[in-house]
Amino acid sequence: METYAEDQTHSITRIATGTSEALQVKAKDSIIGPDDQILITGATGFVGTRVLARLLDKGFRRVRCMARPCSDLKKIETLAGRYNHSAKIEVIRGNLLHLSDCANATEDAAVIYHLAVGAGGRSFPDAFMNAVVTTRNLLEASVRHRCVKRFVNVSSFAVYANCNKPRGRLLDESCPIEQHPALRDAYCYAKVKQDRLVMDYGRIHGLPYVIVRPGVVYGPGKDAINGRVGLGTFGLFLHLGGSNPIPFTYVDNCADAVVLAGVKEGVDGEVFNIVDDDLPSSRTFLRLYKQHVRQFRSVYLPRPTSYLMCALWEGISSWSQGQLPPFLTRRQWHAYWKGAKYSNEKLKDVLGWAPNVSTRDGLARFFRSCLNEEGKCLKSRS
Repeated sequence: METYAEDQTHSITRIATGTSEALQVKAKDSIIGPDDQILITGATGFVGTRVLARLLDKGFRRVRCMARPCSDLKKIETLAGRYNHSAKIEVIRGNLLHLSDCANATEDAAVIYHLAVGAGGRSFPDAFMNAVVTTRNLLEASVRHRCVKRFVNVSSFAVYANCNKPRGRLLDESCPIEQHPALRDAYCYAKVKQDRLVMDYGRIHGLPYVIVRPGVVYGPGKDAINGRVGLGTFGLFLHLGGSNPIPFTYVDNCADAVVLAGVKEGVDGEVFNIVDDDLPSSRTFLRLYKQHVRQFRSVYLPRPTSYLMCALWEGISSWSQGQLPPFLTRRQWHAYWKGAKYSNEKLKDVLGWAPNVSTRDGLARFFRSCLNEEGKCLKSRS
């Protein structure tokens, strides 16, 4: 039976109840049982909906989803319908900038998956408010309730520094994070501050946490070519990645890793990078994209040329006193286009993760989705 309710804060709750038919959780491998409360922020997002699905697949029966008031709940409703005899799915509409909303969402939560991405733009104030302040509010509420067994913060590869390192070096969890994120971009700045905040709450308040850092998450529903491959500008695509491997992770593989990070015993305080096996080079990806989706003009910029372009843009932005935003910088070049190797050994060895979707199959699904989107665009123009 399904019921709907609306409280005074305009939070909408959908509950699906019944007898369990889902896969059972292996208690010996999990810090929580199937009936412990789980909270997902950003549950309507690209990765969040997959995390919800994987938790339900694993037999967890009480999942609370926090969503913004304007979020589309169709995917969550579909999952609720699929598991209407095995789980209780609760949706709370709220704003992480409001302490009261965070307090309501975290009540009784044993594991919190923090995937929410701020809705702000590229400015530093917006990024700080929507990533750092929101995370602080959620952490503060978690500490006050004293019931959280694991706080999973979903970070990004963007936090890593790659300056003063040789090209092609291994980028893994032991690598330093950016010490001057304000010189990169707003997203890097916010994610570095967010990670440090989570670590501080773990050190000062004893909050158990795990940080996961996905690479480039891709799959159906996210059809843009990632900036690590290149940039589209003035009707021409500038290919900047060249022979660099792209740290792809298929969205379902990423969700599996995120879920494991929340329930696996003995991993408190750990950081895990999430990337798949058999990573394609930027050049290979671009060739396959053109072959399977659409043809377009692209120009490859060798590394010295792309570095010079970033240096020039950075200089012009400084000369204009910020009137021209620092869209390209040398630190961005080091992070995204200089080139590095990637490892998922820790993810496999410690969490026991393995990609269920191969890179070959993942790219095929991605290209089919992109092709379908291209067809829809052509029909709408005709």
